[in-house]
Amino acid sequence: MKKTLPLTNRRKFLLGAGLGTAGVAAAIVARTGAAPAKAAATEPGAAQPDGYRATGHVLKYYKTTEV
Repeated sequence: MKKTLPLTNRRKFLLGAGLGTAGVAAAIVARTGAAPAKAAATEPGAAQPDGYRATGHVLKYYKTTEV
């Protein structure tokens, strides 16, 4: 009877899971084209201000961090 250590089985499982996840991520990136997302401008010729902007999702995040 061959003895296997549970730690060895766990390592193989985690290695396989990590490689599988990396493969799925690579397939998704290859399928979507990994094109950089462009910000939607209100007008084609309107200048976008540089720097920090407190957008809606940023303000929502700040509310989740309040103690």
